[in-house]
Amino acid sequence: MASPSPATASSSIKVWDGFVRIFHWLLVACVAFAWWCGEQGGEWMVWHMRCGYTVLGLVIFRLVWGFAGPFYARFAQFVLSPTTVLRYGRELIKRREPHYVGHNPVGGWAVILLLMFCALQAGTGLFANDEIFNEGPLAHWVDYDLSVAITEWHEILFNGLLAVVAVHVLGVFYHQVIRRENLISAMFHGKKPAADAVDAAPATAPKARNGLGIVVAVVAGLLVWGLISL
Repeated sequence: MASPSPATASSSIKVWDGFVRIFHWLLVACVAFAWWCGEQGGEWMVWHMRCGYTVLGLVIFRLVWGFAGPFYARFAQFVLSPTTVLRYGRELIKRREPHYVGHNPVGGWAVILLLMFCALQAGTGLFANDEIFNEGPLAHWVDYDLSVAITEWHEILFNGLLAVVAVHVLGVFYHQVIRRENLISAMFHGKKPAADAVDAAPATAPKARNGLGIVVAVVAGLLVWGLISL
């Protein structure tokens, strides 16, 4: 019988907690469905806006979880210095980049960009006005011309979001196909091979606290509900 390789389940560790995984796939579904609904227009715009509210809640949750969540969910663990990012980029070009079990230096900043563009998309959508039948719940807070201008930015910023998503997908493709790292399945079950990882969690690393995660999710939802009810 062949001996197990370093990438077998015996050397795998739990990297992505349940809240990060749920956040990830809900965000994917909401962004994709919001885009589709926006393309359809008409009555589908109601669902477009509902997806936007959900995205806003998800972003709020992830921002808090980036400080209160377990080790690999925290910004301090994967938002690294520009020097580290450049060094990793040089090694990536040579295809000898170090193995990160969490987000690598480039992927970490991609997460920040994704959160930023999602926040901008959801935020501008609150004030948007298509000049026909639909307007965001806070459109009445600004004058008509400003609301129309914000709507234009809402559409422009979506192109930026698509660009960041494209880079993210290319990165996943590289690691999934070229490096044969099962990033997609890891975002379902949460485990990744830990052999040779340069970002191994210390024994004192913070763990996932389900009760806290539920509280953060509920508070994020209530904040969005309160915001759109103003």
